Parts: sequence; structure tokens; C-alpha cells
Amino acid sequence: MKDMAMAVEALARKVMNHRVFDHPMYRHWACAPLPAAQSAALFHQLQNFCASTRLGMAFPQGLKNMGLPRQAELMSEIEVSEGGHGPDLARMAGHIVNLAGKERVFDDLDDQAEVEAGLKRYSDQLLADLPGYDRASGLTRQAREAIAVFQQRSRSDPESTIRNLGIAFALELISNRSLIPGEKRALVDSGHYGVNLKDPEMYYLLDHWGECGAEQQHELNVRQAIAGVLNAETEPLVLSGIDAFLDALAALWDVIDSQLLPAEAAV
Repeated sequence: MKDMAMAVEALARKVMNHRVFDHPMYRHWACAPLPAAQSAALFHQLQNFCASTRLGMAFPQGLKNMGLPRQAELMSEIEVSEGGHGPDLARMAGHIVNLAGKERVFDDLDDQAEVEAGLKRYSDQLLADLPGYDRASGLTRQAREAIAVFQQRSRSDPESTIRNLGIAFALELISNRSLIPGEKRALVDSGHYGVNLKDPEMYYLLDHWGECGAEQQHELNVRQAIAGVLNAETEPLVLSGIDAFLDALAALWDVIDSQLLPAEAAV
């Protein structure tokens, strides 16, 4: 039991030692108020990536097929927990864009389709000339490649399933310990937009933040799931999934950082 706990901690350290964990994007996002157009383009890439991570697809069934019902249950709990977060993220994004601009961009923050279409328009304006940009979706090549990591959940064969478990492990640690804290620092703690976690428009961040937040529970779920399957046979597949996710997310953060954020890091 102690050896397994140490093995899981070793995986966690691998995630936290990757360059994406403390990516300069977070500092640059927080160092100055971001104009409305840049905020919208950033959120378009971010919300599409986040949406791709919420669907379990064949992943829980693949775990059941391998005789791992508890792991399937833990992954399904995460999927259920993520229900409704699309509208919440769109509402927060639209609110920040409204506050960042000289004029109100979105009249109805509860109209998810309107907000997301508006975010895409700004993404098209600012990022469309990048190599590999897809005008139909408004996504950079890097965003599409990060999303493709999670489309592998459509497979239920054993190798893909264990690899997907590694992906889920890295995702939830990054979300809980890096992404959500980074968003909070940029949007709330910086004071640039005058928002508070208790503002109704900021519910997405409130629901995910802190020891009682969704991401903390998700991390506990993936830690428990990994601990039940990690062995000499599965470890290479788990590591492959971890690396695929971390490298893809780092590339996405790189392009967001270089194209949309100020170069000066916060002092």
C-alpha cells in the first residue's frame, strides 16, 4: 500500500515538474488587464479545449470491460460533475470580455451560443493567419491537437483505456493545481476586472476552486483510479498518456502566450 502511494506520488511529481505546470502564460495573463479582443480569442481556444475534456465517451466502458468497475465509476463521477460547465464557462468568459472592453460586447450572458460565436469572431480576427488555423472551428492547430488527445476516449481497447487513464490523471492534477489557480490569479486576484468569486457570473471559477471545489474531488478520483491499476505492465501506457496530454497542452499555452498575452511577466 505504501509502495503504491509512493508510485502515485511519483506520477504526480512528473506532472508538476513538466514545464506546462508553471507556464509563463499564467504570469503574463495576470500582469495586466487584457483587452476585450484578446480575452475573447483566448477564451475561445480555452473553452473548446475544456469542452473536449468533459466527455467520457467509451472510456468508462473500456474500464468495465477490463474488469475495473470502480475505476469506471470514478471516471463517470467526473463526467457527471462536469455537466453544465459549458454554459458556466461561456457566462464567465462573456462577462470578462464585457468588462475588458470600452463597450458591452454581449447583451445576454446566458445565451451560450451567442457568447461562443462572439468569442470565435475575435479569434478569427486575431489568430486566423497562424499556420494551421481552422476557420470553420476557429481553432489553432495546437488547440485541435490538444483536443485530439481526448478524442482517443472513443476507443475502448485495453491499451487505449489505460493510456486514457494516464491522460485523465494528468488533466485533473493540472486543472486542480495549475489551470484553475492560474485563472483565478489572472481574473480575480489581479484586480484587473473588479470581479469576485462570489459574483454570479464567476460561478464557473468558484465551483472549481479550492479544497471544496470540483477539481479537488476530480484529483482524488484519478489518484484512486490510478492506484488500482498501476503495475509494471500498465505503467508505460499511463506514462504515454501523461506525456501526450502535457506536451499538447504546453504547445497550446505556448501559442496563446505568444499571440495574445503581453510579454512582461508580473513582478
